[in-house]
Amino acid sequence: MAETANPKFLRPLSAPDEDLGQALSFGPENPLMLDEGRKLSPFTIAYKTYGELNAAKSNAILVCHALTGDQFAASRHPVTGKPGWWDFTVGPGKAIDTNRFFVICTNVLGGCMGTTGPAETDPATGKPYGLSFPLVTIRDMVRAQAMLLDALGIDELLCVTGGSMGGMQVLQWAASYPDRVISAIPIATGARHSAQNIAFNEVGRQAIMADPDWRGGAYQGAGTQPSKGLAVARMAAHITYLSQPALQRKFGRSLQNREAISFGFGADFQIESYLRHQGLTFVDRFDANSYLYITRAMDYFDLAADYDGVLARAFRGSKTRFCIISFSSDWLFPPPENKTIAHALNAAAANVSFVEIESDRGHDAFLLEEPAMFATVRGFLNVVAASRGVD
Repeated sequence: MAETANPKFLRPLSAPDEDLGQALSFGPENPLMLDEGRKLSPFTIAYKTYGELNAAKSNAILVCHALTGDQFAASRHPVTGKPGWWDFTVGPGKAIDTNRFFVICTNVLGGCMGTTGPAETDPATGKPYGLSFPLVTIRDMVRAQAMLLDALGIDELLCVTGGSMGGMQVLQWAASYPDRVISAIPIATGARHSAQNIAFNEVGRQAIMADPDWRGGAYQGAGTQPSKGLAVARMAAHITYLSQPALQRKFGRSLQNREAISFGFGADFQIESYLRHQGLTFVDRFDANSYLYITRAMDYFDLAADYDGVLARAFRGSKTRFCIISFSSDWLFPPPENKTIAHALNAAAANVSFVEIESDRGHDAFLLEEPAMFATVRGFLNVVAASRGVD
């Protein structure tokens, strides 16, 4: 059982006065053993909860966020002021109904919204970790989440769900803690990162490290920030979250606030302006080193590698009930990658259903208002809850 600490409120810079979530700190007597071989101690996990935990502690759902997400799945973000990243899906009366379920969402290990990561202070030096922070994996993130749940006294999860990198965490949970996971909904994800995805991540990392203000990862001590590099990284990644039909429908070749091309290198086209806006707003809420670390964790993820290259062995004997959701136009984690997971689960004789939703919105469809996804999630959770006697 992890050390139980008193929850505290996080106070990011420029945050308005509102509930910013909670955090639990784990001391030297409860170190986190990392895949890299080092122990991380002390460390803190920041999280946010929605709904009420029932007396039997049987209605808990863990929501896992994607690369640039955080614990604010269904509440206003304390830095941007925008609604939570899964506000369409989580809340009273929604697909993940907080009138019925107790939802927990953590900021992942290596993150930058209160969970220990490269931007946090190294107690051994009194300075930000920077690149001295150990490399973390998806499995490390899940281990840290398990320690948090231990501290909260939650032994079993009715469901674990999330999309993209969140889906990776879902799969790792099912493999590492099968007895704790009643059901799992991995969405728009894969059992390992493809060469294409690693390539896009490397472009982003190189953009950050090429920024003179990165200063070898020690920019905080120098009072700088590699804003330009991080913005370019975000722009490149954001393209992969969309689809060609969606881009064409929304932007086409429309010009941005002008009647004709400028014969220059400003933002002539609306899509250029959109991407620049995405990059500029991203740097206000995300740490550049965290981007390096989390993308690397995604690249290292290969669930079958832990089981002699046979993915089905990761789920052998699993009693977890799975619902895999993919989107037809997702080219970051295309439907065949999601189907590979379903086939492995079938080979392991696991209980699995697979849904491919027709959508032209690309990978980010799981973050948007997709009625078919809502109906799938709601229906699956209703069946799982009924089987466990959860009202």
